[in-house]
Amino acid sequence: MKIAIIGVGNLGLSIAKGLLSSNSITSLYLTKRDTSKLKDLESNTSVVITSNNALAIQHSDIIIFAVQPNHFTDILEHHKNHFTQNHTLISTITGFSIEKIENIIGHQHAIIRAMPNTAIAVGKSMTCICNNEKSELKINDAIKIFNQLGTTLVIPEKQMQAATVVCASGIAFWMRMIRASTQAAIQLGFDAKEAQKLAMHTAEGAANLLISTNNHPEQEIDKVTTPKGCTIEGLNEMEHQGLSSSLIRGMVASYNKIEGIKKLS
Repeated sequence: MKIAIIGVGNLGLSIAKGLLSSNSITSLYLTKRDTSKLKDLESNTSVVITSNNALAIQHSDIIIFAVQPNHFTDILEHHKNHFTQNHTLISTITGFSIEKIENIIGHQHAIIRAMPNTAIAVGKSMTCICNNEKSELKINDAIKIFNQLGTTLVIPEKQMQAATVVCASGIAFWMRMIRASTQAAIQLGFDAKEAQKLAMHTAEGAANLLISTNNHPEQEIDKVTTPKGCTIEGLNEMEHQGLSSSLIRGMVASYNKIEGIKKLS
């Protein structure tokens, strides 16, 4: 596959690293205004680093946009004549609808929206994607790309805002919970490095249990809790302090923020 990533910031760089580790690409064009920040990738023979978006588009079949939302319209306007019907355009831009993209570059193009998270850099992203009618025959290309970089779910576009919160922002939410668990472990007597290792791998184990068994979380919780035991005592105290409600309220607040951005754009 010949792929270009337009706008290699944090997310674009994570996608690039994931693609390179999967060994599934023929060429990878990476664009950024300040290319000096991508020097570490220059040694890879499949990679071309440039500040020339047109060059990257012309030499690629799949174009992944990872630019800032306030730059996306100008980039589409400037390069709309470079897009052909052979291109598959994949946008990772939050709150930027397929309809809005079509209104800028035309309705004849295959357009896909993807919402990965930064775990794509280690091949563990949960990526949600949606597409227009023109990309029905090309959606499998996007699924193939993102399945190599984690797990993919095709959803209706109306759910993309919610997917952004659950999956993309969700990385930060889970990081904060791991940090809190680390802090607790330090208070209970472990040094900082030990505490973080305990928190990270316990979180990984919990997720893998659910992935492997497809059980509901409460089924696995029941295996750990015993009558009058320490686990149920801790769980109940966390719930009294608002653990579940705080997480839910935080995710809803993030969703409302995205909706606000969407209305302004």
